[in-house]
Amino acid sequence: MNQGVTDHFQQRHIGTTKAQQQEMASSVGFESVEQLIETAIPDNIKAKASLRLPPALSEAQALKRLRNYADQNTVMRSCIGMGYYDTLTPAVLLRNVFENPGWYTAYTPYQPEISQGRLETLLTFQQVIIDLTGMPLANASLLDEATAAAEAMTLMHRMNRKSKSSTFVVAEDCHPQTISLIQTRAEPLGIEVRLVDPESLENVDDAFGLLAQYPGTFGDVRDLSDVIKTSHEKNILVGVASDLLALTLLKSPGSMGADVVVGSSQRFGVPMGFGGPHAAFFATRDEYKRSMPGRVIGVSIDSRGRQALRMAMQTREQHIRREKATSNICTAQALLAIMAGLYAMHHGPEGLRAIATRVHHLTTQLASALGGTAHTVVNNSWFDTLTIQTGSADAIHTLAESRGFNLRRINDTHVGISLDETTTAEELESLVELFGGVYSAEGTEEKSDKPSSVSPLLIREMDYLQHPLFHDYRTETEMLRYLKRLENKDISLTRAMIPLGSCTMKLNAAAEMIPVSWPEFARMHPFAPAHQTVGYLAMLEELSQWLTECTGYDAMSLQPNSGAQGEYAGLMAIRRYHRARGESHRNICLIPTSAHGTNPASAVMAGMKVVLVSCDDSGNVDIQDLKAKVDAHSADLAAIMVTYPSTHGVFEASIVELCELIHEHGGQVYVDGANLNALVGLAGPGKFGADVSHLNLHKTFCIPHGGGGPGMGPIGVGEHLAPYLASSVVVPQDGLDATNNVISATPFGSASILPISWMYIAMMGPDGVTDASRIAIVHANYIAKRLRGHFDVLYTGRNDTVAHECIIDIRPLKERCGISEEDVAKRLIDYGFHAPTMSFPVAGTLMIEPTESESLAEIDRFCDAMLCIRDEIRAVEDGRLDPINNPLKNAPHTLDEVTATNWDRPYSREQAVWPVDSLRSDKYWPPVNRVDNVYGDRNLICSCPSIESYLETA
Repeated sequence: MNQGVTDHFQQRHIGTTKAQQQEMASSVGFESVEQLIETAIPDNIKAKASLRLPPALSEAQALKRLRNYADQNTVMRSCIGMGYYDTLTPAVLLRNVFENPGWYTAYTPYQPEISQGRLETLLTFQQVIIDLTGMPLANASLLDEATAAAEAMTLMHRMNRKSKSSTFVVAEDCHPQTISLIQTRAEPLGIEVRLVDPESLENVDDAFGLLAQYPGTFGDVRDLSDVIKTSHEKNILVGVASDLLALTLLKSPGSMGADVVVGSSQRFGVPMGFGGPHAAFFATRDEYKRSMPGRVIGVSIDSRGRQALRMAMQTREQHIRREKATSNICTAQALLAIMAGLYAMHHGPEGLRAIATRVHHLTTQLASALGGTAHTVVNNSWFDTLTIQTGSADAIHTLAESRGFNLRRINDTHVGISLDETTTAEELESLVELFGGVYSAEGTEEKSDKPSSVSPLLIREMDYLQHPLFHDYRTETEMLRYLKRLENKDISLTRAMIPLGSCTMKLNAAAEMIPVSWPEFARMHPFAPAHQTVGYLAMLEELSQWLTECTGYDAMSLQPNSGAQGEYAGLMAIRRYHRARGESHRNICLIPTSAHGTNPASAVMAGMKVVLVSCDDSGNVDIQDLKAKVDAHSADLAAIMVTYPSTHGVFEASIVELCELIHEHGGQVYVDGANLNALVGLAGPGKFGADVSHLNLHKTFCIPHGGGGPGMGPIGVGEHLAPYLASSVVVPQDGLDATNNVISATPFGSASILPISWMYIAMMGPDGVTDASRIAIVHANYIAKRLRGHFDVLYTGRNDTVAHECIIDIRPLKERCGISEEDVAKRLIDYGFHAPTMSFPVAGTLMIEPTESESLAEIDRFCDAMLCIRDEIRAVEDGRLDPINNPLKNAPHTLDEVTATNWDRPYSREQAVWPVDSLRSDKYWPPVNRVDNVYGDRNLICSCPSIESYLETA
């Protein structure tokens, strides 16, 4: 069928027409778009040929082709467990949150005034974790359980000031993917990992910390109280990897005295997705809060003294500490944490306990029925998992698969079975029959919530989720309205352009998102046999090939599940490469002062020493300083990390010279892919001299930000680094050593969101993805031109061009009249916009990135708002507006503020909230005034507000 021009997806992805693009280029001073691009990009990096990607498909064609891949998968009934379980996503959450762009296109809540909805839900998630783990403090999610466990190890290493040991003990019944990732993290930090039989944990000596699994990976439920008590007596801190559903029945780790509790919230309504994304949790003691990784949501007040939420403390982004950071965690799993928190609200404590009770009861029935067979249940206790000794595990697996089940492959004589909330009596009967037993379905719905196989000392009362939030929204009507109220509090791409520099917020097309919910992708266990995942693997291999073509590299790893994890993965590949060549002493990583803060944090985690390289007055890497640093550290040079285009939004002409210089001295070049959306199709890092890059698929390749995550950060590498890519001990990857570094818990990270990027490339084709880069550059230069003369544009390249983003300098204005970059950012909220990136990479500035997806009308609306704000600043400069009591200092303005009886401002209500007439017909009203950050840090509250406060607000 001949596809008409209206079926070209790139015309729906790119926001401006060819004619408008020409007008924009002309306004910047160029005869054509081509001339602008030719001028902006240095000649020595330009691509010499078009991308070799398949021709663009229409939306219908791409979905049909992806459906063909999905149909090649065989979705079996998974009983594998190991931290991944089938779950039932409440339809009200699936439709109104997971599949709702009002939720999944929102950005990380750095601007709290326009993020109160998702902040409230993330605070609810923290409350769920606090209640179920029995710990006083939790964060708003990490990447996966294994990553969280590794973060627990490093936190205990930092915080245990009573121990000089460098040994970390891990119970042998922790999940194997967790053990493997901990071993990867420990090695470059000089930490020795020792595996110990879980029965012998009380005998551990000379360690700074230990990790136990509760329940264990093979199903056993052990009381850890004595282990924790004796460990503390020996100055050993204790972490517990746990299961949220089990904790609705079992004594909490916090009540046993644990120092850190980690795990995954996956089974709280989030599909397995072949490994992710899922929100891991991390809970710890209050005294460790300043060292806790990830984001913490806290309660503060706004400028009028009303309750408001925000990301609390500097732990919200550890990487601002750069090389002194204790973690490189940047992306969270916010959307999935939101889903898990709402799942707990949907069911309430009684509902969660009923689910857990039924799962445990079915497991007990399974154990009882297997007792009458020739096979032996190894466990003495269990929650939802049994380990069964059998004569031939292979025979059992073959029989199970023939009947539609996947069991856990433990070894030749043992198999594992894990049940979950979707297990039916009919399935239980089939499982028993596999082992030659007879099962009676009578009593499967027994309501006793006393775990029959567990010590009475471990049985828990329902002492959790007593806040009204977990009781007030149990009908779908109330839940629906609650979700809509939260959504309306926030600015997402459904409302306006989000002009964040360095954090691309382009279109996340509906056609790209649809396959994420397909069960062939969503319900796949990450450790399912390869012959059942043929379509998944074929799609991932094709995506890898496309990404290598887009970047100019030779190989791709899809394992890292965030950009920062991609940085770490790339540096660890470099580390292994040097070691294989007998040059393990190379440990110096050069990093420009302008780099993203995760760069030095990742380098330190990879066991490297950071040496900073200066930038010149134009914002470029200072080549003379670079040469001096390279000469000084030549013998030990491991790598350099640079962002290209630069963090300052400029195509630096010296990038090829930089790569050659590093290679001459035996180092490797890491190009941070944060700004790859200005390069695809125009220049490839792998072609102009780089050895490795991570790709932010949640930026360049259209995976949405989800209110702060999920993300994906695959790495592309040159051929010489390919043997050192991440593998998996659970599912070894072809051509890779199984002992290679492990970056995420599963081989393909957050695999279920990779179809989004596949759809984007398939529908855009070679010309479309190249045009996306070109038009992003055109749009950014247009904005820079419109604002220049009113604001100072800080850095430019050839002929005053910028790359895909521009930085405007607010510092001169602040010196003249006291208006700061924060005042401008907050005032933009009154105009209906999310703020640009504030004070990064230069303090006192705003970094603006329009993306290729915005229309000329929206770009002009933003520019008009900025110019109106500049006029307001002039009024302050001229004395026409009070220097303190003015619309900028008081921004943002709320509806109840301007409709109050008394208005004591020296400017009108109209100027406050309708500075331009278009806002009268379409106005975003922020729910709170400017949030007081200092108050929130001095009065830290990271759980749901008190019941009295909640009722008062309601």
